[in-house]
Order: sequence, then C-alpha cells, then structure tokens
Amino acid sequence: MARFLARRLVYYVALVFIATSLTYFLASATLNPRSVYADRNPRPSSEVVDAKLTSIGVNDKDPLGERYVHWLGGAVTGDLGQTIQDKPVAAEFGPKLGVSLRLLLVGSILGIVLAVVVGTWNAIRQYKFSDRVSSVLSFVLISTPVFLTAVLLKIGATKLNDVLGYQLITFTGEATPNLTGGFGTIAWDRIAHLLLPTISIGIGLIAVYSRYQRATMLDVLQADYIRTARAKGLRRRPAIFKHGLRTALIPMTTLFAFAFLGVLTGATFTEKIFAWNGLGAWFIDAVQANDVNVVVTYTLYSAVVVLLAGFVSDVLNAVLDPRVRAQK
Repeated sequence: MARFLARRLVYYVALVFIATSLTYFLASATLNPRSVYADRNPRPSSEVVDAKLTSIGVNDKDPLGERYVHWLGGAVTGDLGQTIQDKPVAAEFGPKLGVSLRLLLVGSILGIVLAVVVGTWNAIRQYKFSDRVSSVLSFVLISTPVFLTAVLLKIGATKLNDVLGYQLITFTGEATPNLTGGFGTIAWDRIAHLLLPTISIGIGLIAVYSRYQRATMLDVLQADYIRTARAKGLRRRPAIFKHGLRTALIPMTTLFAFAFLGVLTGATFTEKIFAWNGLGAWFIDAVQANDVNVVVTYTLYSAVVVLLAGFVSDVLNAVLDPRVRAQK
C-alpha cells in the first residue's frame, strides 16, 4: 500500500509541475501587464515601465524562458513573485487562502456527507415518495448554475430579514467590520456570514453526488453477496450498512476527490457574489489587472488542492478496498 501511495504522490507532483508551467507560459503570452501603466496620468516613460516590469518579473521584452526559470526558482523556495502593484504575492496569498479554505472545507464536507446520506436513503427507499421528490429537487438544482443559486439565496434572505424586521441572516463579507465583543459574539458573526455561501456550495454537491451514490448503492443492493448475507440470517440494516455502503463508497471516493475542481470554480463565483475576499475573487481581479504572477499562483494552488484531494481519495480507496492494499 505504501508503495502504491508513493507512486501516486510522485505522479501528482509531476502533474502539478506540468499544470503550473503551462499556465505560466499561457498567462505570460496572453496577459498584458504593460497596459496597467497606459492609463496613468502622467503616463510613465517606456524606460520606467520596462524597469518596473522587469523588477517584478513580467516584462514581455525579457526572454520568456528566463522569466520562467526565475519565477520557478523563487516558487521552490516559497517566493511567488510580486503582484502588479509590487507587493509580495506570498504575503497576500496566505490570508486569502484562509478565507477560501474556511468556505470550501465547510461547504464541501457538509455537501459530501449529506450527499452520501441522501443517496443511500433514496436507494433503500427506491421509487417511494421521498425518492421521487428528492430526484426532482436534485435535477432542478443540477440544472441551476451556482451563481444563480447564490443570487436566489441572497434574495430569499433579504425578504426574510424584511419580514422579520431585523437582520437575522447576514451575507455580505466574511465578517461584520469593526465588530466588538467576546469570543461568542465574534464566532456567531462568522457563522452567520458563512451560512448562505456554505448552502450555495453544499446544495450543488448534494444534488449531483446523491444521484451517483443512489445509483451505486442500487447496484450493490442487487449483488449476490448481499443476498447471500441476508440468506444466512444477517439482518437488513447490518447487510446494507456493513457490507453494502462500504462497497458503494469505493467508486464514490474518486468522484468526491475530483469534485474539488468544480467546487473551486463554484467558490470563485460564490466569493464574488457574497463579497468574500478569498482566492477566487483575487483570481478574477488578477485576470482583469493582467497580473501574471497572481494568476499562476492561483493555478498552482488549484492544482495542489485537486491533486491533494486525489491523494486522499487514493488513501480512502486503499482503506476500503483490500485489493488495492494488496498491490505491490
């Protein structure tokens, strides 16, 4: 098992390197950092602009290979370069990473856990009323874009606050500015701001992966070993949850891992709509500002998150499936 996981880890490191390198070359070829200085008044001279762009490593007049090697050498040591405003990318990356992870982890974990519960419940109660209602809701949510779900949630919360006559649900930003109080006050304020963005991310995951979980569970429930276990006297609940659910989760672990790619995309819109200053909003601002180093850093982060999730999926797969553990 250790050798299997080591091989996968080497494979993922190679993929991160390839994805980041391709993004660097693509961003350097398409973004135009020089345009940032074109609208300034007074407009700086071309010599000043060249010197500034060279100092932050994004001067298109310098050889691309030389810029890439310089950026890669710094990235290996934790130096991700300078933003177009000449600030260290790593210094801005840290706080925004904390904001995004708080949003992603809570929404993703809740969404995946509830997707397993809903999918398993619907498989056990196939074609019952609850299964049909859940199926209809899932298809409606799957066909609804993440940004539309987020906007509808904001409208619903606004109307609820208007009806109640006070601010029950707050949804702008990650926290109330200049809020004072003890730990309980601060913690409740953070939870209140996290509510709608988490629902926005979570319900999409529940809708999609509960359908996969339901289909996988139905296949397992028809398997011979489940019927054999029941024929030998094992009660239905232990047969389903001890033998059926464990087997049904094996293919789902891979799907859950790579769901992070879709979650990252959805979180980008969610952060913008709910005014969270996380990495997704930072990435959109960087593209608009032609900030090459920030765009590449965000891609590096995305690749690491997705492939790390893939590695966790391999570990879970090995834990659940003895055939994987037996591989040398």
